[in-house]
Amino acid sequence: MDTTRKFLDKDNFAKHCGIELMDVSPGRATASMRLADRHLNGVAVCHGGAIFSLADFAFAAASNSHGTIAVAINASISFLKAAREGTLTAVAEEVAINPKLASYRINVTDEEGDIVAIFQGMVYRKKDKIEL
Repeated sequence: MDTTRKFLDKDNFAKHCGIELMDVSPGRATASMRLADRHLNGVAVCHGGAIFSLADFAFAAASNSHGTIAVAINASISFLKAAREGTLTAVAEEVAINPKLASYRINVTDEEGDIVAIFQGMVYRKKDKIEL
């Protein structure tokens, strides 16, 4: 998993957003993002793009955790609750995997454990190994 962590450490956009990788294991990952003013939209709630980015990062961590490059081919998100402050956490879990495709479900929750968003993503699994 050190390779996955080092690989994801190169994600400059996630760093810019304040997203942190908390845990990664084969087919699973957890990431968090402490909300700040920069994450808020015009109605003072967390911007959907910020929530999507957090979920997408956890998705990337889980899907690349097998040591081969996995790239997104589809992703969708449903927003269930507004978030205004605190820390959001995204937990990605592998739902199905085969040599070419894999599917993941990511729940984004707030500090109370309430689901803020549900993200579903599919990756194409390349044969290329992750190289640092």
